[in-house]
Amino acid sequence: MGPLEGRRIVLGVTGGIAAYKSIEVCRRLVDLGAHVIPILTDAALHMVGETTFVALASERPKTSLWDDPDPIPHTTLGQTCDAIVVCPATARIISDYRTGRSADLLSATLIATEAPVILCPAMHTEMWEHPAIQENLGVLAERNVIIVPPEEGRLAGGDIGKGRLAAPVTVVDQVLATLTAEQDLAGLSVVVSAGGTREAIDPVRFIGNRSTGRQGHAVAEAAQRRGASVTLVTTSTLPSHADIDRVEVVSAAEMEEAMKGAAAAADIVVMSAAVADFRPAEVATGKIKKADGVPTIALVRTNDILAGLGANKPSGQILVGFAAETSDLRQNATAKLKRKGADLIVGNDVSAPGVGFAHDTNAVTIFGADGESIDIPLSGKDLVADAVLDAARARLG
Repeated sequence: MGPLEGRRIVLGVTGGIAAYKSIEVCRRLVDLGAHVIPILTDAALHMVGETTFVALASERPKTSLWDDPDPIPHTTLGQTCDAIVVCPATARIISDYRTGRSADLLSATLIATEAPVILCPAMHTEMWEHPAIQENLGVLAERNVIIVPPEEGRLAGGDIGKGRLAAPVTVVDQVLATLTAEQDLAGLSVVVSAGGTREAIDPVRFIGNRSTGRQGHAVAEAAQRRGASVTLVTTSTLPSHADIDRVEVVSAAEMEEAMKGAAAAADIVVMSAAVADFRPAEVATGKIKKADGVPTIALVRTNDILAGLGANKPSGQILVGFAAETSDLRQNATAKLKRKGADLIVGNDVSAPGVGFAHDTNAVTIFGADGESIDIPLSGKDLVADAVLDAARARLG
C-alpha cells in the first residue's frame, strides 16, 4: 500500500515539448498508489499519445468538455480530486488560470476545484523571464497555488537556460509533500533563513555565493503545510505561501538583525541561508571604474549568525544549522555542530552531482548533538525539508 493510496489526482498535460515527462510522472504516481485521471489538452495530443495514458493511468484520459458521458466533467473532477497537477504548465494555461478563463476541460477543472493545485511550468527562457509570466505566477502563488519551478538546462531549441520542466522525481516529491503532510507542527513557531547574502563592494557589485534559497524556501513551505506559524527571512526572489510572514533582506548584517528578532520566541529555528563569511571593510559610494586600475578590497569578517543564535538559544528551542562542504563531510559538519551550539546540522557535499546550490535536488546527512545521524539520499528538496523538520520535531520537549 503506497503513501498515496486512495488519493485521486488529476494530471493535466498541456502542449509543451516537455509533455513527454508527464508520462513518467503518471507512472510514478500510480506506483505510489494514486488514482490518476489524465486531462490532455488539444495541444498536448500533438506531443504525446492518448494511448500511452490509457495504458499507464487509472482511467482513460479525458480530452474534451463535450465528449464525456458526464455532462459536467470539470465540476465532477474538481470536486472529487485530492489534487490537480499540471505538468507541464505552459504560458497559456498559467494565464488562463490566473484570469479565470475557462477555455477547455483542464482550465475549467482548475477553476472548479478547491483541492491543492500544483503547477509545473516549462517554457523557453525568454518566455519564463517575461514579466507577464512572472506576474501571473506571483498572483497564483499568493492564491496558495503551489509552483514547482523549472530547472536550468538544455532546452528544446538546443540552447541552455532556465525553463526546463522540473525532473519527474521533483514533481512527485511535491505531490507527496502536499498530500501526506500531517499538522504535527500546529501551534509551533518556526523561523527559517534562506538564500545567499550579498555584501556590497560598490553600488553595482557585490560579494555573493551560489545559493538560490530553494532549500530554505522548501523548509518554510513544508513547515507551513504542517501547521506551523512560519517566518521566512530570505534574500531570494522565489515566491512563498501567502500565510508565511516573509522578511526580505540582502546583507549578512540585515539577516542577523532580522533573525535575532524573529528567533527569540521561536520553537524551531532553521538557519539554512548561505551567509557570507566576509564583507568589504568599506563600500565605495560610486561605481569603481576599470580605468582607475585594479582595486584593492580589504575584507572583514561578518558576524556568525548561527553561533550567535546558539549562544542565546532559549530553553527548549531547537536550532538547526546547515553545512555545505566539498570534503570530509562528517568531520566538518559535526565540528560545526559543536562549535555553533546547534541541536542539528544538515550537511551536504555540494561537489556531488545534483546536490545543493542551484539544483532542485539535494542529498544530506542530518547530524544531531545527541550523536544520531540520518542519511537522506538524493531527493527533491521538499522531501529533504520534511526530513529536517521531522528531526527537529522529534527533539522538541
